[in-house]
Amino acid sequence: MSTPLRPAPPPLEGDDRLITGVITGAWVVALIVILLVRGDLSPADQWWIWVPVGGGCMGVFGLVYVPYLKKSRARAAERREQRAAAQAGNAGNEV
Repeated sequence: MSTPLRPAPPPLEGDDRLITGVITGAWVVALIVILLVRGDLSPADQWWIWVPVGGGCMGVFGLVYVPYLKKSRARAAERREQRAAAQAGNAGNEV
């Protein structure tokens, strides 16, 4: 006999800006380290410098875009709720 499965817990909500900021900071640290050891890299490995540059740029983009995205989604959800409430009010008036 198998034991019944418990329902999955709700997902944890994290602070998006903090998480993105920490990860972006790690990319900046990686860039600094690579720039410090740049002289030890062979010319064929110089492309590694662009990896943390790209990561840092994506992190800055995330820091700017994620709050805008969350506000936009909240506004859209509010409009959907208002529309649903208005339709429910109209449906109650019809005979």
